[in-house]
Amino acid sequence: MFFDWLRKKTPKKPERVADPLAAFDQLIEDLERQGAEVRKSAATLLALKGELSRSQERYARRLEELARRKAVADTQGDTKISQTLERDRVQAESLLNTTRESLLRAEQDGQLLLEAAADLGNRVAELRTERESASARLAVGGLVSSALREQVERFEKVLAVDAARDEIERAHALAEIYREEREEPGKQG
Repeated sequence: MFFDWLRKKTPKKPERVADPLAAFDQLIEDLERQGAEVRKSAATLLALKGELSRSQERYARRLEELARRKAVADTQGDTKISQTLERDRVQAESLLNTTRESLLRAEQDGQLLLEAAADLGNRVAELRTERESASARLAVGGLVSSALREQVERFEKVLAVDAARDEIERAHALAEIYREEREEPGKQG
C-alpha cells in the first residue's frame, strides 16, 4: 500500500518563473552557493593535506629511528628487540604508504575541487553578463512594445475616423436617395 502511494506520486515540475530576470538571479544564486560549498570542501582538503604532510614526515622520521635502533640491536645480537623493531618498522612503513596515498588523493581531489570552483565562478560571471544583456534587451523590448502599442492605438484611431467618414458618407448617400425619391413623385404629378 505504501509503495502504491509512492508510485502514484508524480515528481513536481519546476515552477515557471514569471520574471525571466528572476530565473537568472535564482540560477546565479544557486551556482554561487554551490561554489561556496566547493571552496569550503577544497579548504578542508587543503587543511587535511597539511596534516597528512606532517604525518608523512613523522612516519619517515620514525622509520629512520627504527632503522637506527634495529641496527644497534642487530650489532648487539638482541634478536627479540630486533624482531620487535622490524614489526614496528613494517607497521610504520604501512602507515607511511597509507599516508602517502591519502596525501596524493587529497591533492588530486583538492585540485579537482579548485578547478570546479573556478568553473563555477566563470559560469556565474557568464550568467551575470548574460543577465545584464537580457535586462537591457527586456528594457528595449518594453520600449519597443509601448511604441508599437501607441502606433497601434493611433492606427485604430485612424481606422475609427475612416469608419466614421464612411458612415457619414453613407448617411449622406442615403439622405440623397430619400431626397431624390421625394422629389420624383412631385415631378411626375
